[in-house]
Amino acid sequence: MYESLLKDIGLSPNEAKVYEALLSTGESSVQRISLKSKVHRRNVYDSLAKLVEKGLASEVFIKGEKNFKAINPTKLLELLKEKEERITKVLPEMQTKYQFTEEKEEAYFYRGMEGFKVYLQTILETKETVYFIGAKAFWLDPRLKHYLLRFDKERKRLGIRFMHLFDCEVKEQKPEILKLVGKPYKFMPKEYSSNTAVDIFGDYVVTFVGVKPGELDEEPLMFVLKSRRLADGYRKFFQFMWDHCKER
Repeated sequence: MYESLLKDIGLSPNEAKVYEALLSTGESSVQRISLKSKVHRRNVYDSLAKLVEKGLASEVFIKGEKNFKAINPTKLLELLKEKEERITKVLPEMQTKYQFTEEKEEAYFYRGMEGFKVYLQTILETKETVYFIGAKAFWLDPRLKHYLLRFDKERKRLGIRFMHLFDCEVKEQKPEILKLVGKPYKFMPKEYSSNTAVDIFGDYVVTFVGVKPGELDEEPLMFVLKSRRLADGYRKFFQFMWDHCKER
């Protein structure tokens, strides 16, 4: 009944079976535990030793015979708390190492709707302003309907700002996107419309191909460049375009 849960919190399969057997049998001999748990007697000894070490079982001597019993299951919560405290203690050091490796410049791509969701999650993790060039309102794609609501709620909670340079067609074809993303936004001149879009945030420059107003490609493809230097350069490009586009 509890075996799967016990394994999830760190017990081995045999330890989980033996601990569950102890819960239902009380003070028991190794032989009885083996029969109840359906774990070979030899393996029961090893599992009991581990459970005693973890504070989940204890030895009981009855008329000179060594039996075992389970410790109150609330001990499981203590074990989880201890693990959390251990992780919390080393987390700053781990984050430093992670951030150091994250500074590497990389190029890769995301494909498909699941790839697009990874891109959205990266925006939340970065927590920096997002600059959109040639925005197409493809967030209105029906396949993103439910996911996007959760995403937008979270990005607002995190205070992530959006700055959109939309293709001019968006204003007529998908005006509902304007209320969804909010200001500030501007529109690029009609002669500069294309089927590509570029998003810049944090260290990332993400380029989309095959997009049109309100709709992603059937199998979306996103080219990702990860470089703070490159992203800073693109932000300057964005600022130049922003300064030369009119609000309409």
